[in-house]
Amino acid sequence: MTRRVWVRLDNASNIFLAARTDADPKVFRLSAETDHDVDPHLLQEALNATYDRYPLYHAVLRRGVFWYYLQDSDLRPLVTAEVQHTCAPLYQVDRRTLLFRVIHHRRRISLEVFHALSDGTGALWFLSDLVSAYIRLRHPEQNRALDDSRRDTDSRPGPARDGDTTPPHDDATAPTHELTVDSFAHYFRHRRQHEEQAAESAFGRAAAPAALTARDTDPAPSSPAPSVSGRWRRPPGKKVHRVKGTRTPDNRTRAVELTMPAQDVLALARAEGVAPTMYLTALFFESIRLSSGGLGRNRTLAASVPVNLRQFFPSTSARNFFAAIRVEHTYGEGDDDVGAVGRQLEAQFRPKATPEALENKLRRFIRFERSPVLRVVPRPLKDMILRLVNAGNNRGLSVAISNMGRVSLPERVDAHVGRMLLHVSAARPQFCAVSHAGLLTLSFSSPFIETGHIKEFARLLTTRGIGVTVAAARVTEEELTVVEP
Repeated sequence: MTRRVWVRLDNASNIFLAARTDADPKVFRLSAETDHDVDPHLLQEALNATYDRYPLYHAVLRRGVFWYYLQDSDLRPLVTAEVQHTCAPLYQVDRRTLLFRVIHHRRRISLEVFHALSDGTGALWFLSDLVSAYIRLRHPEQNRALDDSRRDTDSRPGPARDGDTTPPHDDATAPTHELTVDSFAHYFRHRRQHEEQAAESAFGRAAAPAALTARDTDPAPSSPAPSVSGRWRRPPGKKVHRVKGTRTPDNRTRAVELTMPAQDVLALARAEGVAPTMYLTALFFESIRLSSGGLGRNRTLAASVPVNLRQFFPSTSARNFFAAIRVEHTYGEGDDDVGAVGRQLEAQFRPKATPEALENKLRRFIRFERSPVLRVVPRPLKDMILRLVNAGNNRGLSVAISNMGRVSLPERVDAHVGRMLLHVSAARPQFCAVSHAGLLTLSFSSPFIETGHIKEFARLLTTRGIGVTVAAARVTEEELTVVEP
């Protein structure tokens, strides 16, 4: 009998297990819309080929006395039609099941992943390879014509285009994403010098679908530094506004999609002299303020922004490798115009998103995780500690955002794929942004029925001349009884 490979969860993954709830099962969905109704048989064939190149995705989650760990398996994934709501739970305690699913609905191919397995970048690599394999099977005649054309010229891959988020590669040169690679341990467990790796590189540009990269921003003045613990120190008495609402009846995620021309939104951000991610965050803050009727006594809004660490510390691991940065704005203490708020948020973000600041922060987390006392604490007690830490962090947040930026697919695939989307199960209102084929899609998710802040967000865009289309998932009993045309 072959001995199973197993590996401890990485630094970022443990919190997802401790913090998951019925309303927020820590699942996210990446989707790509094709130019035809998906053929499930071809999609299954494509999944079989892609799955073999991702040993990480073979893993199941097991529980030990002191920690959780991933263990490889001989399970095989099956493509299914969409029958559950978006971001439905994946991990089931003490059940040996895969931590991802591939589903299809009409023209949409979706990959749902339990966040303890992989982050958005790793999942994007998997989905990109899956869709590429599917399109090649769907259009074999185009592949032959393209291969002939490349042989006549020079088929060697050129440099990655700046701003792309998927590293282009052919199947022959595609990396295998192993189970055992832990980039947190590689970079932050021991003291190393990483100046040359922190420098920008072609690989860093190609493999960096970060929430906000250093290239997205212009120089801005520094803001007050975070506290020694890595958390943002708020002035005494300044409480963060917490968005409240009516929970969905069965804890399903409320998801609403806004789609608009990417270049139009980019032009708005440039006109204000602010990076697109921080401009969208400022719009989000303003929509929360307007929908709440003015925020009441707690006038500070705070957002969590994930940063892809691969742009500073190159890694081909598909496991979690990101850090979160907190930004905030207090209304009524200065200029509250959307552009001014965006510039203030960017001034806070930039000094925290440097390789040095991120490395210092993550080394502290690693030291805490690897401390001799914590290592001998039984896993259930560790879960309780992390759950309390997570609850404390949540009290300092109003919303969350994630911007994967512009996604680039291989040449032979790009023409057959339109919108790409990212949905996340949410403990609080959140939006995720993805740009592809000239379209920017903002997927709002929330544990609440109410959508007032989304309506205000759409209104803020349309009054600025941005054309917006809206699609919403049904969550209430009244909505679910409506028959589709």
